[in-house]
Amino acid sequence: MYALHRRVLAAGIAALCLAGGPHAAAQAAEIRFGYAGPLTGPQSHYGEDMQNGLTLALEEANKQGIKIDGDTARFVLVSRDDQADPRVGVQVAQQLVDEEVVGILGHFNSGTTIPASRVYHEAGLPQIAMATSPEYTRQGYETTFRMMTSDTQQGAAVGKFMVETLKAKKIAIIDDRTAYGQGLADEVEKAVKAAGGTVARREYTTDKATDFNAILTNVKGVAPDAIFYGGLDAQSGPMKRQLVSLGIKAPLVSGEMTRSDTYLKLAGDAAEGTYASLAGVPLEQMSAGKEFAQRYEARFKKAPGVYAPYAYDGAWTMITAIQKADSADPSDYLPELAKIDRKGATSEHIAYDKNGDLKEISVTIYQVRDGKWQMVQTMVSQAN
Repeated sequence: MYALHRRVLAAGIAALCLAGGPHAAAQAAEIRFGYAGPLTGPQSHYGEDMQNGLTLALEEANKQGIKIDGDTARFVLVSRDDQADPRVGVQVAQQLVDEEVVGILGHFNSGTTIPASRVYHEAGLPQIAMATSPEYTRQGYETTFRMMTSDTQQGAAVGKFMVETLKAKKIAIIDDRTAYGQGLADEVEKAVKAAGGTVARREYTTDKATDFNAILTNVKGVAPDAIFYGGLDAQSGPMKRQLVSLGIKAPLVSGEMTRSDTYLKLAGDAAEGTYASLAGVPLEQMSAGKEFAQRYEARFKKAPGVYAPYAYDGAWTMITAIQKADSADPSDYLPELAKIDRKGATSEHIAYDKNGDLKEISVTIYQVRDGKWQMVQTMVSQAN
């Protein structure tokens, strides 16, 4: 697909150059990446943060004047709003394929990424996604790669933390039934049991709910030592308020979607004491996190969120694979992507296993103290 697109462009460029059109040469090396994420709605702050990280990487690459197949490359991001909706996600995936992009940097949510990944696989397009659900890279597609640690790895760390560090032997688990929320909760449940704890109650809600009193009343009845929630900050914020109003003292523990400023605003004073895991390490502990934050703030006039540095590294990983192949044809650079090992903003060694999961496993636990997210502990290891 890409090779044909280049040939068509080359023919047009040759004609324009004969007519004295110098600008056409720059267009010959345009390399288009597709991005899809939630750019509207309650999850738009996640999608914008991810898009900003990608944008910064591509702008920096363009300033370097990178040569691909003899031409100076101009990297372009083609963005689509998938609304965090699986049906819309498949639709925009096909739109991006039709736009003749050469690679996909997205989606954000696991629920949109998994069905969209089939579209990209059938088109032969490499995809580096933020999605953390284990199912994403278990499909057997050679085109799927991650920007962050998977929920299998994150859930194992969180379950162990609750039982061994918080000394919580009896745990209640709630999830929002999304691919992300349920997948993470399932992994946490396995880890709790493996660490010697018990799951006293398992409850379910949706990613649109705001009233959790009935669920929390059921949870209160089993007197858990801790409560884990797999889902978004739009739900965990009001959920924590309702936990406090019901007099439930057990700490709320959640995943990276809760570790946000939005959660702090939604939960208010009730946020105090909440724990949340984050795949990765704190920005200040990243390989080049401080420098990344400075460049991000200079460009966007605000501090980066959780996902921006991982998106930034995802974009540079795809660019680096194209450089190594000296080609933006997906069939040429996909093998280079699979065997890559590079230093990025988030890690000294960004490399993938045979499934497309990151070889380096890093998970950090945070707690809300004095109204701010503060680090509790970081766990870094290598996948087997």
